[in-house]
Amino acid sequence: MLEKINHFFKTFFSLENPHIQMGIKTYRRFEHFAPPISFVAGFSYDSMTLTRIDRLSDNLVLLGYLLMLGLTILAYHLVEMNVLKYPPLVNNRHWIPVAIQFFLGGLFSAYVIFYFQSVSFTKGAFFLVILLVLLIANEIFHHRLTNIYLQIGLFFLAVFSFLTFFIPVVVKDIATPWFLLGGILSLGAVAGVLYLLYRYSAVKSSEQLVRLGAMVGGLYLMLNIFYFMNWIPPIPLSVRHAGVYHEVHRTEAGFEVAYQKQPWYAIWRQSDKVFEHTPADTVWCMAAVFAPTELRTRIYHHWQFFDDRKESWTTTDRIRYPIVGGRDGGYRGVTFKKNVAEGKWRVTVETEDTRVLGRVDFEIRAVDSLSLPLVHGIR
Repeated sequence: MLEKINHFFKTFFSLENPHIQMGIKTYRRFEHFAPPISFVAGFSYDSMTLTRIDRLSDNLVLLGYLLMLGLTILAYHLVEMNVLKYPPLVNNRHWIPVAIQFFLGGLFSAYVIFYFQSVSFTKGAFFLVILLVLLIANEIFHHRLTNIYLQIGLFFLAVFSFLTFFIPVVVKDIATPWFLLGGILSLGAVAGVLYLLYRYSAVKSSEQLVRLGAMVGGLYLMLNIFYFMNWIPPIPLSVRHAGVYHEVHRTEAGFEVAYQKQPWYAIWRQSDKVFEHTPADTVWCMAAVFAPTELRTRIYHHWQFFDDRKESWTTTDRIRYPIVGGRDGGYRGVTFKKNVAEGKWRVTVETEDTRVLGRVDFEIRAVDSLSLPLVHGIR
């Protein structure tokens, strides 16, 4: 039985097989289209299938991508060193870099989707830009994906970016120790791959192993600096909605909010950008923060106004409230202020360690009566 199976593989995957020859000719004819096709395929698949950052099926897909990425990197070098002689891999070795590119594209496109949801376009946007650059570079420099330094560096970043949000999803907490644990596990995963490559002589010398280790260590140090500088978004948390209102009331249908009718050119806006404030008014801020199911943490509304004399933002309040994850639309938290001065204001929605989730900018104008009627809606 085993002989028949072995004969089948040798025959079917042999380069003499006309179907294999036709496939190779077709690939070489349209080879220049392979990178963009791989990119579109990976990104489109993730966009359609990835829904919630805490959904088990989505995370299993990404975990599978990481596993296959590590295996394809190993397979490429072991085949090149003539250590792995499995006919399907040997006969189709030219497809392995394409597979590496596909898995990298699928992973980084998913990370862009998830991290984009958490980024506030402040300091946290820096890490999102890095992910975008890696996603694009994976397509532009696909011909360099046979370079072991590039492969190991990208593999480490892929594992690290995944564990940064996956561990908090599992443990229902976003504390710093879990981030540090993710980094250590990422180092362990890369160390395992490097050990196998070194054992089978794909890493050609101790000096090369040291250089690879130093590169990974440098990336690890850099990402830790990013974290403590608040340059990595507070994933898996994300703001679904945030706005400033004249009124906020809780009802059976949800939170009823009231804001002034917006100009025709801003019909999409459903909160106050210019807040006309009468002596009897209260300024309300409501933010809906998504968190994975059962994750509990504290969210802060950081109220600030711009002091023209100091030419800087001055804090008036930093109000906290607890949230419990699970709701698709996010956990809705409300804070308010009564005594406000005219001028520019902002409310920053942030975590306990001041990582920014979102920000609402608005202007207070003192008036005797509102120039536009209030519009009511449900949030």
